[in-house]
Amino acid sequence: MSKSDTILKLLQGCNSLQRLQKIHAHVITNGLQHHPAISTKLVHFCAVSVSGSLSYAQLLFHHIDNPQTQAWNSIIRGFANSPSPLQSILYYNDMFSSSVSRPDNFTFSFVLKACERVKAENKCREVHGTIIRCGYERDVVVCTNLVRSYVGNGFIGVAKKVFDDMSERDLVSWNSMISCYSQAGFHYEALKVYDEMKNENVGLDGFTLVGLLSSCAHVGALNVGVNLHRIACEEGFVKNVYVGNALIDMYAKCGCLDDAFCVFDSMQKQDVFTWNSMIVGYGVHGHGDGAISFFRQMLMAGVQPNSITFLGLLCGCSHQGLVEEGVEYFHMMNTKFNMKPGIKHYGCMVDLFGRAGKLEKALDMIGTSPSQDDPVLWRTLLGSCKIHKNVKIGEIAMRNLVQLGASNAGDYILLAAIYAGVKDTDGIAKMRKLIKSQGIKTSPGWSWIEVGDQIHKFVVDDKSHPDFFEIYHKLREVINQAALLGYVPEESLISVAGLITEECLETSTSYHSEKLAIAFGLARTPKGTSIRIVKNLRVCKDCHSFTKYVSKAFNREIIVRDRVRFHHFKGGVCSCKDYW
Repeated sequence: MSKSDTILKLLQGCNSLQRLQKIHAHVITNGLQHHPAISTKLVHFCAVSVSGSLSYAQLLFHHIDNPQTQAWNSIIRGFANSPSPLQSILYYNDMFSSSVSRPDNFTFSFVLKACERVKAENKCREVHGTIIRCGYERDVVVCTNLVRSYVGNGFIGVAKKVFDDMSERDLVSWNSMISCYSQAGFHYEALKVYDEMKNENVGLDGFTLVGLLSSCAHVGALNVGVNLHRIACEEGFVKNVYVGNALIDMYAKCGCLDDAFCVFDSMQKQDVFTWNSMIVGYGVHGHGDGAISFFRQMLMAGVQPNSITFLGLLCGCSHQGLVEEGVEYFHMMNTKFNMKPGIKHYGCMVDLFGRAGKLEKALDMIGTSPSQDDPVLWRTLLGSCKIHKNVKIGEIAMRNLVQLGASNAGDYILLAAIYAGVKDTDGIAKMRKLIKSQGIKTSPGWSWIEVGDQIHKFVVDDKSHPDFFEIYHKLREVINQAALLGYVPEESLISVAGLITEECLETSTSYHSEKLAIAFGLARTPKGTSIRIVKNLRVCKDCHSFTKYVSKAFNREIIVRDRVRFHHFKGGVCSCKDYW
């Protein structure tokens, strides 16, 4: 066996940088540093292996006289996955100035990953053009990575066009499209891709299920999620811890804590994400005591909590008004688990004190936070001031938001609501004038409801639905039935002044998006079944009151997930006990 063959064999079994450096020394002493195969293998190990070193890979690479495509690919791949992905693009550019090597499908895949990570949209388009010129536009791996890169740069439509134009689409391609839509927040579109996928008889795997279940969780598509759970059981994927975690998350976010617990209880292996899904699930449903119970069981099971665990705990304590417990867990992060609370944990504490009416303590908490210039903290405080009609601290919060240049329409409307609570018409008029003079736009409110396996989306005064005439007719009937039990539409001082309520940011009290969704649900689902609605903004006071009366009038449980928490309406009462 020749010396070069011996060294290549040694490199094949190399598993540490120290060992590689010894082999490299042998390469130099034997005069083989310019051997193409050996040089390429040395670079590959240093650039790609977890035991490697990118700086050492660069040193090796720059001593190669005419690097072959494989060597270029290693260095481009290494940096694409590193903290410095821009270097990957720079090496790709250098490769084109080389007359020796040409890019292949691996080159394009690696540089597209770098384009995705550095948000280099123009480079992504340029690489796309090169892919076509080099004849790789039909390569399934390259096109799949092109889809991911376009999505990462915000070009969802272009990504879908690339996907649709692919002559061959394997399971990885379909999974990528679903995952990309889901991660970009296009959950409805992700579920539509699944409908296409079923028609192609591609099948599915654990990655498909995790992506789809995530989208089901976000839009409240319980029926689709239940069907995916059945498939997971039939195909044996339910034993996969990632699928199990996704099922728990889906059931919890669809308002089915009992089903989430059944999945949790049946899992053979439970990791920190499994426990977190339950703790966060109980937290956002307002069951702080349940979140605490799971936390204690988690510690007994020997699972180390992380920052997400404490977010779920603090959220639950806030929504249930467990102030002492929340303070205890906040301090426990540092004293017992050596974790520094992040800005989100401080936000939970501001919310905890604020909801409980301890506004001075909430203000002090912002003062001790690592980032007093975070607008979320001041906005949270402003919301609490609305609950407790505290004008003084509300104005302090608003002043800070303005100074940070972070004020928006919702903030002005919140302060207007605080003025309305104390019947300060001058304050309301001032807010109205500010909104009009600055041309501030409000965020549109929408609600999703699942009927059968279809998701229906409504906005305020929506007439885009094909059955809108039937829906409005049903809503008028529902309003009349609720009124017979005592429901009275709330017209606040803000509405009288020509403003809109903060919680909904919509214009018509009668036809808010969730009211249309409830009417549609009552018309299209069997008597006695639960109605589940997902809303992007907070439920307003009027809609909250309306839904309580509807749940009693029609003997239905109505579960509403808004921007802040879950509301379970049943028999005329809400699980939040009007504390939100």
